[in-house]
Amino acid sequence: MISIEARLARMALKGDQQAFAEIVGLYQDKLYHMAYRMLGNRQEAEDVVQDTFLRVHKNLERYDQSMKFSTWIYRIATNLSIDRLRKRRPGYSLDAESSEHEGLDGYSMLPSDDRTPESEALLSETQRTVHQAMATLPPKYKSVMVLRYLHELSLQEVGEVLDMPVTTVKTRLHRGRDFLRKKLERVL
Repeated sequence: MISIEARLARMALKGDQQAFAEIVGLYQDKLYHMAYRMLGNRQEAEDVVQDTFLRVHKNLERYDQSMKFSTWIYRIATNLSIDRLRKRRPGYSLDAESSEHEGLDGYSMLPSDDRTPESEALLSETQRTVHQAMATLPPKYKSVMVLRYLHELSLQEVGEVLDMPVTTVKTRLHRGRDFLRKKLERVL
């Protein structure tokens, strides 16, 4: 039996714009949350989602229908997120004054997350600490941890999304948990 996503992909490949819009509707929020968890930045997460749909649209003929559509689209978004993480290079200190903007340090130029007092109250201190620790994970562990624990994919699905054997997924989960445990022991 063919999935609804695979059917929509086939229709979109034939030029049905409404079918592609339905694919976007099905995955837009899920991909955004996954990218945001990996990148910790709203703008970058939105860019990843947009780039993902551009690649999906451009490469629909390459979609292998023997594979779950969700696995294929998550793989694209995860790889784009990992690419962005790899490109990040901390080349300056946030404490140093900017030469372009006299009197401003790096902290004052960081983008805001536009959090409201209400949303801040909802995030407990422990959740914040865990999210901060997750943000420091190396990309190879972060991608596995986000897909497994925040998106609740099975080990097999994580392996399919990241194109790696389940044994590698298990190893990276174990090492990622160890990394987090050590980091949180120092903080909590």
